Amino acid sequence: MGVLLVLLSLVPAVSCWLVFSAWLPSDVERYQEYRAAEPCPDRSTPETAKASADCLLTVAFTVQRTKNDPGRRSGSYTATLDGAPVWSGTVSFGDPDPVLERLVPGDRITGTLWRGEVMTVGKGELRQNTSDAPRDEPQMTYAIGTFLGLLAALGLGFGAVRIARPHGHEPFTWRPLGKTLLIVMTAACAGVGLPAVWIGVPSWIVPAVVVPIVAVTAWQLHRHLRPTAAGAHSPSPVEQA
Repeated sequence: MGVLLVLLSLVPAVSCWLVFSAWLPSDVERYQEYRAAEPCPDRSTPETAKASADCLLTVAFTVQRTKNDPGRRSGSYTATLDGAPVWSGTVSFGDPDPVLERLVPGDRITGTLWRGEVMTVGKGELRQNTSDAPRDEPQMTYAIGTFLGLLAALGLGFGAVRIARPHGHEPFTWRPLGKTLLIVMTAACAGVGLPAVWIGVPSWIVPAVVVPIVAVTAWQLHRHLRPTAAGAHSPSPVEQA
Protein backbone atom coordinates (compact mmCIF):
# COMPACT_ATOMS: atom_id res chain seq x y z
CA MET A 1 0.00 0.00 0.00
CA GLY A 2 2.83 2.39 0.82
CA VAL A 3 4.54 1.83 -2.53
CA LEU A 4 1.20 2.22 -4.31
CA LEU A 5 0.53 5.56 -2.57
CA VAL A 6 3.99 6.82 -3.52
CA LEU A 7 3.47 5.81 -7.15
CA LEU A 8 -0.02 7.35 -7.27
CA SER A 9 1.34 10.60 -5.83
CA LEU A 10 3.43 10.96 -8.99
CA VAL A 11 0.26 11.67 -11.00
CA PRO A 12 -0.69 14.93 -9.18
CA ALA A 13 3.03 15.79 -8.90
CA VAL A 14 3.49 15.67 -12.68
CA SER A 15 0.17 17.48 -13.15
CA CYS A 16 1.31 20.22 -10.77
CA TRP A 17 4.54 20.61 -12.74
CA LEU A 18 2.60 20.86 -16.01
CA VAL A 19 0.28 23.51 -14.56
CA PHE A 20 3.15 25.80 -13.56
CA SER A 21 5.52 25.00 -16.42
CA ALA A 22 3.11 24.82 -19.38
CA TRP A 23 -0.50 25.83 -18.68
CA LEU A 24 0.21 29.01 -16.70
CA PRO A 25 2.94 30.41 -19.00
CA SER A 26 0.80 29.61 -22.06
CA ASP A 27 -2.19 31.51 -20.65
CA VAL A 28 -0.04 34.49 -19.68
CA GLU A 29 1.63 34.61 -23.09
CA ARG A 30 -1.69 34.33 -24.92
CA TYR A 31 -3.19 37.17 -22.87
CA GLN A 32 -0.20 39.42 -23.52
CA GLU A 33 -0.32 38.71 -27.24
CA TYR A 34 -4.04 39.46 -27.33
CA ARG A 35 -3.54 42.74 -25.50
CA ALA A 36 -0.77 43.68 -27.94
CA ALA A 37 -2.82 42.82 -31.04
CA GLU A 38 -3.83 45.76 -33.24
CA PRO A 39 -6.90 46.21 -35.44
CA CYS A 40 -6.62 44.82 -38.94
CA PRO A 41 -5.92 47.35 -41.70
CA ASP A 42 -9.04 49.12 -42.95
CA ARG A 43 -8.64 47.68 -46.43
CA SER A 44 -7.87 44.14 -45.38
CA THR A 45 -10.27 41.51 -46.62
CA PRO A 46 -11.59 38.82 -44.27
CA GLU A 47 -9.41 36.27 -46.08
CA THR A 48 -6.27 38.38 -45.55
CA ALA A 49 -7.12 38.97 -41.89
CA LYS A 50 -7.77 35.29 -41.37
CA ALA A 51 -4.41 34.41 -42.89
CA SER A 52 -2.53 36.86 -40.65
CA ALA A 53 -4.61 35.77 -37.63
CA ASP A 54 -2.86 38.15 -35.22
CA CYS A 55 -4.83 41.31 -35.94
CA LEU A 56 -8.26 42.13 -34.53
CA LEU A 57 -10.90 41.83 -37.24
CA THR A 58 -14.31 43.42 -36.63
CA VAL A 59 -17.18 41.87 -38.59
CA ALA A 60 -20.98 42.00 -38.54
CA PHE A 61 -23.02 39.00 -37.41
CA THR A 62 -26.68 38.04 -37.45
CA VAL A 63 -27.98 36.37 -34.31
CA GLN A 64 -29.61 33.05 -35.13
CA ARG A 65 -30.53 31.97 -31.59
CA THR A 66 -29.44 32.43 -28.00
CA LYS A 67 -29.48 30.35 -24.84
CA ASN A 68 -29.75 32.09 -21.49
CA ASP A 69 -30.24 29.34 -18.91
CA PRO A 70 -28.90 30.24 -15.43
CA GLY A 71 -30.05 26.88 -14.08
CA ARG A 72 -27.13 24.99 -15.61
CA ARG A 73 -23.56 25.06 -14.41
CA SER A 74 -21.87 25.07 -17.81
CA GLY A 75 -22.81 25.87 -21.38
CA SER A 76 -25.84 27.84 -20.27
CA TYR A 77 -25.02 31.15 -21.97
CA THR A 78 -24.50 30.87 -25.72
CA ALA A 79 -25.29 32.67 -28.96
CA THR A 80 -25.30 31.19 -32.45
CA LEU A 81 -24.01 33.71 -34.99
CA ASP A 82 -24.01 33.78 -38.79
CA GLY A 83 -23.79 36.18 -41.70
CA ALA A 84 -20.06 37.02 -41.60
CA PRO A 85 -17.88 35.83 -44.52
CA VAL A 86 -15.05 34.68 -42.25
CA TRP A 87 -16.75 32.90 -39.33
CA SER A 88 -20.04 31.40 -38.18
CA GLY A 89 -20.95 29.20 -35.24
CA THR A 90 -21.80 29.27 -31.54
CA VAL A 91 -19.97 31.28 -28.89
CA SER A 92 -20.18 30.83 -25.13
CA PHE A 93 -20.25 33.41 -22.36
CA GLY A 94 -19.61 33.30 -18.64
CA ASP A 95 -22.78 35.26 -17.86
CA PRO A 96 -25.63 36.96 -19.73
CA ASP A 97 -24.73 40.56 -18.91
CA PRO A 98 -24.45 43.01 -20.60
CA VAL A 99 -24.99 41.94 -24.23
CA LEU A 100 -26.29 38.37 -24.39
CA GLU A 101 -29.40 39.04 -22.33
CA ARG A 102 -30.41 41.78 -24.82
CA LEU A 103 -30.03 39.69 -27.96
CA VAL A 104 -32.92 38.21 -29.93
CA PRO A 105 -32.86 36.22 -33.19
CA GLY A 106 -32.38 38.53 -36.18
CA ASP A 107 -30.31 41.15 -34.34
CA ARG A 108 -27.29 42.53 -36.18
CA ILE A 109 -24.27 42.78 -33.90
CA THR A 110 -20.52 43.27 -34.26
CA GLY A 111 -17.90 40.72 -33.31
CA THR A 112 -14.13 40.93 -32.88
CA LEU A 113 -12.15 37.95 -34.14
CA TRP A 114 -8.60 37.03 -33.21
CA ARG A 115 -6.81 33.92 -34.38
CA GLY A 116 -10.01 32.43 -35.76
CA GLU A 117 -12.08 32.85 -32.58
CA VAL A 118 -14.65 35.42 -31.50
CA MET A 119 -13.25 37.43 -28.60
CA THR A 120 -16.00 39.99 -28.05
CA VAL A 121 -19.48 40.82 -29.29
CA GLY A 122 -21.10 44.21 -29.25
CA LYS A 123 -24.51 45.76 -29.62
CA GLY A 124 -24.58 49.54 -29.77
CA GLU A 125 -22.22 50.84 -27.11
CA LEU A 126 -22.21 47.60 -25.13
CA ARG A 127 -19.42 45.04 -25.35
CA GLN A 128 -19.07 41.58 -23.81
CA ASN A 129 -16.18 39.12 -23.80
CA THR A 130 -16.80 35.56 -24.87
CA SER A 131 -15.44 32.55 -22.98
CA ASP A 132 -12.63 32.30 -25.58
CA ALA A 133 -11.23 35.74 -24.77
CA PRO A 134 -7.91 35.56 -22.87
CA ARG A 135 -8.14 36.84 -19.32
CA ASP A 136 -5.58 38.06 -16.83
CA GLU A 137 -6.84 35.72 -14.11
CA PRO A 138 -3.99 33.33 -13.17
CA GLN A 139 -5.13 33.08 -9.56
CA MET A 140 -7.34 30.03 -10.13
CA THR A 141 -4.60 28.36 -12.16
CA TYR A 142 -2.32 28.88 -9.17
CA ALA A 143 -5.03 27.40 -6.94
CA ILE A 144 -5.31 24.29 -9.12
CA GLY A 145 -1.54 23.86 -9.24
CA THR A 146 -1.28 24.35 -5.47
CA PHE A 147 -3.99 21.76 -4.84
CA LEU A 148 -2.24 19.22 -7.06
CA GLY A 149 1.08 19.87 -5.31
CA LEU A 150 -0.48 19.43 -1.88
CA LEU A 151 -2.26 16.28 -3.03
CA ALA A 152 1.06 14.86 -4.23
CA ALA A 153 2.68 15.73 -0.90
CA LEU A 154 -0.18 14.08 0.99
CA GLY A 155 0.09 10.84 -0.97
CA LEU A 156 3.88 10.81 -0.77
CA GLY A 157 3.86 11.44 2.98
CA PHE A 158 1.28 8.78 3.76
CA GLY A 159 3.03 6.32 1.46
CA ALA A 160 6.44 6.94 3.04
CA VAL A 161 5.07 6.38 6.54
CA ARG A 162 3.45 3.11 5.49
CA ILE A 163 6.72 1.92 3.96
CA ALA A 164 8.69 2.87 7.07
CA ARG A 165 6.09 1.59 9.57
CA PRO A 166 3.88 -1.00 7.85
CA HIS A 167 2.26 -2.15 11.11
CA GLY A 168 2.17 1.11 13.06
CA HIS A 169 1.40 3.94 10.66
CA GLU A 170 -1.35 5.58 12.72
CA PRO A 171 -2.42 8.37 12.69
CA PHE A 172 -1.42 8.54 9.00
CA THR A 173 -4.63 6.89 7.81
CA TRP A 174 -7.44 7.95 5.52
CA ARG A 175 -9.80 8.50 8.45
CA PRO A 176 -9.68 10.92 10.05
CA LEU A 177 -6.38 12.56 9.04
CA GLY A 178 -6.29 11.98 5.28
CA LYS A 179 -9.95 12.74 4.67
CA THR A 180 -9.86 15.89 6.80
CA LEU A 181 -6.74 17.21 5.08
CA LEU A 182 -8.22 16.59 1.64
CA ILE A 183 -11.33 18.57 2.59
CA VAL A 184 -9.20 21.40 4.02
CA MET A 185 -7.00 21.49 0.90
CA THR A 186 -10.02 21.67 -1.41
CA ALA A 187 -11.79 24.33 0.66
CA ALA A 188 -8.63 26.42 1.08
CA CYS A 189 -7.71 26.40 -2.62
CA ALA A 190 -11.24 27.32 -3.70
CA GLY A 191 -11.80 29.71 -0.80
CA VAL A 192 -8.62 31.65 -1.52
CA GLY A 193 -8.45 31.28 -5.32
CA LEU A 194 -11.93 32.55 -6.16
CA PRO A 195 -11.80 35.71 -4.00
CA ALA A 196 -8.30 36.35 -5.35
CA VAL A 197 -9.77 36.43 -8.88
CA TRP A 198 -12.63 38.71 -7.83
CA ILE A 199 -10.41 41.11 -5.90
CA GLY A 200 -7.54 40.96 -8.38
CA VAL A 201 -4.73 40.34 -5.88
CA PRO A 202 -1.36 38.97 -7.11
CA SER A 203 -1.54 35.28 -7.95
CA TRP A 204 1.40 34.28 -5.69
CA ILE A 205 -0.79 35.10 -2.69
CA VAL A 206 -2.83 31.94 -3.35
CA PRO A 207 -0.09 29.39 -2.49
CA ALA A 208 1.34 31.77 0.12
CA VAL A 209 -1.94 31.59 2.03
CA VAL A 210 -3.13 28.07 1.23
CA VAL A 211 0.08 26.17 2.08
CA PRO A 212 0.37 27.58 5.65
CA ILE A 213 -3.33 26.88 6.26
CA VAL A 214 -2.93 23.23 5.27
CA ALA A 215 0.39 22.88 7.11
CA VAL A 216 -1.00 24.29 10.38
CA THR A 217 -4.11 22.12 10.07
CA ALA A 218 -1.97 19.01 9.48
CA TRP A 219 0.22 19.82 12.48
CA GLN A 220 -2.74 20.41 14.79
CA LEU A 221 -4.48 17.23 13.65
CA HIS A 222 -1.28 15.24 14.10
CA ARG A 223 -0.85 16.58 17.64
CA HIS A 224 -4.45 15.73 18.47
CA LEU A 225 -4.48 12.26 16.91
CA ARG A 226 -1.01 11.10 17.92
CA PRO A 227 -1.84 10.43 21.62
CA THR A 228 -4.98 8.56 20.56
CA ALA A 229 -3.01 6.38 18.18
CA ALA A 230 -0.31 5.76 20.81
CA GLY A 231 -2.95 4.80 23.37
CA ALA A 232 -4.54 2.37 20.97
CA HIS A 233 -1.24 0.49 20.57
CA SER A 234 -0.10 0.59 24.21
CA PRO A 235 -0.43 -2.74 26.09
CA SER A 236 -3.29 -3.09 28.53
CA PRO A 237 -2.66 -3.82 32.24
CA VAL A 238 -3.77 -7.40 31.69
CA GLU A 239 -1.28 -7.85 28.85
CA GLN A 240 1.49 -6.35 31.00
CA ALA A 241 0.69 -8.76 33.79
